[in-house]
Amino acid sequence: MKLLLIHSDYLEYTVTQAVKGIAEEIDDDHKAGRVENTLVVFNAVEKGDLAGLEELLDKVEKEVTSTTEALKVTNVVLYPYAHLSSDLAPPSEAIPVVKAMEERIRATGLEVMRSPFGWYKSFKLSCKGHPLSELSREIHPEATDGATLGGVGTKTGTDECEPDGKPKMKEVVSDAVKAEEKARSYWYVLDEEGELSPVTFENGKLSGFNFKPFPGLREFTQYEIAKSRVSKKEPPHVALMQRQELVDYEPASDPGNFRFYPKGKLVKALLEDYVSEQVRETGGMEVETPIMYDFEHPSLKSYLHRFPARQYAIQTPNKRVFLRFAACFGQFLIMHDATVSYRNLPLRLYELTRYSFRVEQRGELAGLRRLRAFTMPDCHSFCSDLDMAKHEIMDRFQLSKDILNGVEKGLTDDLEFAIRVTRDFYEENKEFLVGMVKDWGRPALVEMWDDRFFYFVFKYEWNFIDALGKASALNTDQIDVENAERYGITFTDDKGEEHFPLILHQSPSGAIERLIYVMLERIHLRQMKGAKPEIPLWLAPYQVRFLPINESYNEKCIEMANSMDVRADVDDRDGKIGKKIRDAEKEWVNLIVVYGDKEHESGKLPVRFRSGDMREMTLEEIEEYILDQTMGYPYRGIPMNMLLSKRVRFRG
Repeated sequence: MKLLLIHSDYLEYTVTQAVKGIAEEIDDDHKAGRVENTLVVFNAVEKGDLAGLEELLDKVEKEVTSTTEALKVTNVVLYPYAHLSSDLAPPSEAIPVVKAMEERIRATGLEVMRSPFGWYKSFKLSCKGHPLSELSREIHPEATDGATLGGVGTKTGTDECEPDGKPKMKEVVSDAVKAEEKARSYWYVLDEEGELSPVTFENGKLSGFNFKPFPGLREFTQYEIAKSRVSKKEPPHVALMQRQELVDYEPASDPGNFRFYPKGKLVKALLEDYVSEQVRETGGMEVETPIMYDFEHPSLKSYLHRFPARQYAIQTPNKRVFLRFAACFGQFLIMHDATVSYRNLPLRLYELTRYSFRVEQRGELAGLRRLRAFTMPDCHSFCSDLDMAKHEIMDRFQLSKDILNGVEKGLTDDLEFAIRVTRDFYEENKEFLVGMVKDWGRPALVEMWDDRFFYFVFKYEWNFIDALGKASALNTDQIDVENAERYGITFTDDKGEEHFPLILHQSPSGAIERLIYVMLERIHLRQMKGAKPEIPLWLAPYQVRFLPINESYNEKCIEMANSMDVRADVDDRDGKIGKKIRDAEKEWVNLIVVYGDKEHESGKLPVRFRSGDMREMTLEEIEEYILDQTMGYPYRGIPMNMLLSKRVRFRG
């Protein structure tokens, strides 16, 4: 069960509509309600809660009574709120749980009002805003804790068992994660002149650097120092991706795993094609490696505890394995078996991982911003020494700029630069780091540690700040000083002597899903300023749509669409042309062409652009315009039937 507890001046609700097949029967007295000075308990019943009901109720009672005592309130509102979870119990299980919860809490002497289950409701709430006024809780009976293999509690083998023979559940957390939680970071801003300014964030105020000309850097710095990763609201891109039928939650999977509808799959595939081609063109040799590895492999076991990620663990018929959280394992094992000369260096291996897995914590999962299964373009460069590594980093620095600004024009202008480094590396390589900041063109946030507790001594990231003020890294590069020796990766120098190379870990773009998140968040931010939402033309599922004014012109529009080497479709449905235009606008179609008597006679087509511009163009000019604007990008055909009358809707 998920709980969100709000200490409120008041809550009032009114039912508006029953959810068919779900709503419980209620009388008129329960169709509206209001309570003053109350603890509002928003709740979502999850699968398995009913099976351990008594234990669940004990925990809920303890949580609610201790909170009401601390707040000195006697009123409680129980408000079913399905949006707290993506692992909901069916109504046949959930309704008995919420009714039992109501009875249990009322039996403690508290005044309880429960809003009805399975009804759409309008409500007003006034949160008091003190430190205890907003609390979230995740409660499960022990009988069901971690019951889903690979969740936050994951099976780690059969060596420790319950009396019934089932494996005990525990989270697989690396030593690096634990060290990161305890490590002390020192924060600075490094400007283009090489000035390193210590910054602090206390009592809601940043000090130590003039952030006024750099509002994005200010917001990013506050986020990083506060380390507030939990999302309390759903990011705006989620509604956009659902409304456009691009991507959606998959309730039948583990949280943080998504379904991609045809349009979303097209966008994702084009991004994968584009990033991969850019990496291959710069010498990345593409490989493919397994998604699961043996926990007991000596090199892997050691590396697990040096990587700051939580792992999915699975018991197979033969061994205990983990799902990879990056392509490092497979590429390092390939390099262990390779014969490498200094003449081969720098050597670049590349894999587009479908998928990488990380057991991100539930509160941190937020649409496509942070997932548990994601597609990562993962590069590793093997370098003979630090000078080669620094040169390689700058080459790939430019590659990332080219890729990200190619995905969407001006994207890097909306990103913030972060450098994470040990103090020793900073002091010994300051000139190199200042050079990176100069290349970037504006100051960077620096996180510095006295001691190294990861496998790297240096990494950088470019971060996007979304509409909720959350930061997400796109590309990154790191200098790894441990894993060549750990995996037995060597190269032979010009004297025939063996050495361990330095390894650079780079994602030139960040996860593909995160690129879609950034694109949609930027669309939302532009919408807030009055701009029309628009997907870049090369990624747009439908680049041009023909709208015949009546069915007599359907065949001509189909003929024109078929003749073009672009993603063209036809709204052949019955209906007024105004509605067809509105529907195309809602679907963010880039170019809209109305076709009727006038167009048939003249051969000139009125083209409505997303910018609002109108142009008269021939069919050939439309095709030439789209091909010119998308030159150099990968191409795939339309993701669904050309005719709108033949299309299925995936979201009701």
